[in-house]
Amino acid sequence: MHHVSFRVKDHDAIKQWEEKYDTIGMQHSGNVDRFYFEALYTHVGNILIELSTDGPGFMGDEQYETLGESLALPPFLEPKREYIESQIRPFDTTRAK
Repeated sequence: MHHVSFRVKDHDAIKQWEEKYDTIGMQHSGNVDRFYFEALYTHVGNILIELSTDGPGFMGDEQYETLGESLALPPFLEPKREYIESQIRPFDTTRAK
């Protein structure tokens, strides 16, 4: 297992966890802006623990009717689109009738 992700409500919740980690001396990534969500990472043994916010979410950058039919990337990954697309296996996104 590489990592486990837990959902937290918002920025304030991430900050509370960051403060808890600091209080107990647990090393962490600090708040990481992933564009679609904020995240906080730490290790417990060999497992990466990720806390991720609900928002801002994925629905703002694609039309609902075609959501998931093409690869959506956050702006910071757009320069790597060609490489990323070369590494993933396409799958059928045809809607069932």
